[in-house]
Amino acid sequence: MDEKRLKGLMGICVRSGQAVFGEDGCRKAISRGECGILLLDGGASENTAKRYETQCRGKKIPFAVLPEGLLEAATGRTCMAMAVRKGPLLEQVTGCL
Repeated sequence: MDEKRLKGLMGICVRSGQAVFGEDGCRKAISRGECGILLLDGGASENTAKRYETQCRGKKIPFAVLPEGLLEAATGRTCMAMAVRKGPLLEQVTGCL
């Protein structure tokens, strides 16, 4: 995992509107088919991780657990999950994982 590049790309996703945050936002993005990959902070609880993983597997959406604190450091948000919308940045983000 190229953390430095991923951190920069996550910031670009936020600024370009390609990122969705929070439990409700991420779940809606997954169920609507807008989510290209779900990034979960390593500090999330086991139950939270299971819920997201189950939902992602059901919709065949990639799911990645990041090192603890990387999500907040990259985006400035304290949430546990970030859905990256399907679009031009998705391939670059998945290439860093």
